[in-house]
Parts: sequence; C-alpha cells; structure tokens
Amino acid sequence: MDFSNIDATTWATIWATISLVIFIGITIYYGLPKIVAKLLDERIAKIEEEIAEAKRLRTDAEALLAEYESKRAEAESEAASIVTAAQEDAKRLTADANVALTDMIARRTKAVEDKIAQAESQAVAEVRAKSADVAIEAAKILLTKQMSNKGDALVSKAIDEVSARLN
Repeated sequence: MDFSNIDATTWATIWATISLVIFIGITIYYGLPKIVAKLLDERIAKIEEEIAEAKRLRTDAEALLAEYESKRAEAESEAASIVTAAQEDAKRLTADANVALTDMIARRTKAVEDKIAQAESQAVAEVRAKSADVAIEAAKILLTKQMSNKGDALVSKAIDEVSARLN
C-alpha cells in the first residue's frame, strides 16, 4: 500500500476518525453513556413529575372553576329571587298605598261635604233667623203705623203673637 499519494487533508481526516473512535471507546469504558442516560432519565422523570403536577393543578383549577360557576349560578338565582321579591313587595306596597290614598280621599271628601252641609244648614238657619227678625221688625213697623190709635198694649200683644208663631 502506497501512502505517498495521500494528501494532508486525507491524513487529517484519518487521524480525526481514529481520535473519534478512541474518544468513543474511552467514554464507553468510563460509562459516559450511562451517566448521560441517567441524567436524561432524571430529567425525563422531573418533566413527568411537572406534567403530573400540571395535570393535578389543572384538575384542581377545573374543580375550582366548576365550584365558582356553581356559586355564580346560585348567586344569580338568589339575585333574581331578590329582585322578584322586591318587585312583588313594590307592587304590594303600591296597591296598599293606592287603597290608603283612596280611603284618605274618601274620608276627606266626606269631611268636606259634611262641613259644607253644616255650613249650608247654618247659613239657612241664620237666613231664617234674620228673615224672622226682619219680618218681626216689618210687622212691628206696620202694626205701629196701623195701630197708632189703639195704644201700646195692642201693639205689644201683636208683637208677642208674631214672635211666638215664627219661633
């Protein structure tokens, strides 16, 4: 075999290959692949633990989300029932207020009508009394003029009779 035709690049490639084979042999001899495999296995186990933890956290988060969704639904339902109860109370209070207002208006209307009737009857009584007084005065004047000849006794008697009839 003639090695004189081999150039420097080829020799460099040959020595690099020999060095690589020796390096791989040494690393296998000292267990470097086992160490690398162990490190990789540890890293894989750590990643698997992190994945399991993440799954557990996700499950916990989903359970917590479901719980909060349930509580939110309950709160919405309670809020709706509170609003409904408030609306019913408002309707009931409005109806009660309308009834009370109607009753108050009726009572005040009756009181005003009673006062008007009382004032009316009082006015009629006053008018009658005044009319009686005027009639008595007119009769007195008329009788005085007509009876000026007969005397005071006859006039007094007539006035007493008229007063007795009118009252």
